[in-house]
Amino acid sequence: MTSALVTALALAAGSAQAKGPGASESEIDTEGTRSGGDLVSRITYTTTSPGGGDTGGNVTPVGDWTPPACWYEPRSAKEFSQYVEDMYSETVNTPGQHSYAKTSVGMFREKYKDGEYENYNLDVKDEGNWWVAVQDEDRWMEPEAQLCDEEPFWVENGDSPPVENAVTPEVLAELAYNRVRLPTTEVSLAPAETAKVNLPTWAWLDQATFKEVSVTASLDVGGVNIQATTTATPVSLKLEPGTPDAETYPASAECTINDDDSIGEPYAKGKADQNPPCGIKYLRSSGDGTFKLQATVTWDITWTGSGGAGGDLPDGTFGNDQAVTVQEIQAVNR
Repeated sequence: MTSALVTALALAAGSAQAKGPGASESEIDTEGTRSGGDLVSRITYTTTSPGGGDTGGNVTPVGDWTPPACWYEPRSAKEFSQYVEDMYSETVNTPGQHSYAKTSVGMFREKYKDGEYENYNLDVKDEGNWWVAVQDEDRWMEPEAQLCDEEPFWVENGDSPPVENAVTPEVLAELAYNRVRLPTTEVSLAPAETAKVNLPTWAWLDQATFKEVSVTASLDVGGVNIQATTTATPVSLKLEPGTPDAETYPASAECTINDDDSIGEPYAKGKADQNPPCGIKYLRSSGDGTFKLQATVTWDITWTGSGGAGGDLPDGTFGNDQAVTVQEIQAVNR
């Protein structure tokens, strides 16, 4: 696609505001942005809330993997023809529009109306679909979002689109991954107010807060009706004390999930002489300040989709800091 054509298409491009992932069982109208000639995405997302607790933020993939920044979706002949005609009309009728933009958009229209194709293939509209490039509206400035640079192309029913990142259940699962929002990772501590030097601080996460989180991505357009559900399941909690002068329980600082879906164990009377299954022992005080305890939960990510497809996606993490005050134990001499 020439730069002049990209400019012309962009002049007709609008944008749609996307709603962030909502609460329990709510449908999200997340639509892409028409940038550089890309049509608005028709994928919809449905998310489930993470049980109790506050929704913290998006999952971060472990490693250098990222979901697609662009992909290809089908459009019916009628929908595609309407898009091109509207784009053409808006461009040529905009006061002060550059002549090269009018020329470029006219060439684009000519290709699909009276040139390489005839009248947008409306005469054979039931025999196939147009496939168009779509970008993730939050990532359209990234280089990866520019990789889907094929002009719209026709694919007959039953044939596979001859491009990478043509939307499939797996692509939908990867896009849903990017919309998984996880609960705030604020651990309960005992002592709750102030930790003591050289005494274990117990740490735990409540089972009611950390449950599976699922997002379903669906596409129903141009005779293509597919969906995929991406599910995040908590598996472990990593504690970083915020100072090298500390020990963790266990020594690896990785607290695995219990059979009842909790992590760690609340402190109770009679356990003063025990080491916690999950916790920290600070070896010096925080003085007049605090230490930033970082608590990060690792989530196992899997997906299932149309036609019985499914598999694993890269693990994800989400965490946050919380301030911990550590004081010396005060001895009283009589």
